[in-house]
Amino acid sequence: MRPARTVTEPEKRASMRAYGISDARSFEYDHLVPLELGGAANDPRNLWPEPDYRRPAGFYLNPKDHLERALNRLVCTRAVSLARAQRMIATGWIAAYRRYG
Repeated sequence: MRPARTVTEPEKRASMRAYGISDARSFEYDHLVPLELGGAANDPRNLWPEPDYRRPAGFYLNPKDHLERALNRLVCTRAVSLARAQRMIATGWIAAYRRYG
């Protein structure tokens, strides 16, 4: 279950400050380990500022979202364990994207 904005907005601002980001418009607040793979919904350690991949005219391509769906399919078909999918996305989602994305 996704936490309410009243919870995430103060956390988002604090996280952005911690990352040294002053203009939050080019970032979205995202779960590092996605909810669909059992990520903690409201644990600050699982929330991070992710670059906003929106393009002009509403085109949206987010490689991490694509990886999340791919890993979800692999977990559901038992090709990859849930624990392994969580580790891959938490410790090196870009490398996991190169392999599974």
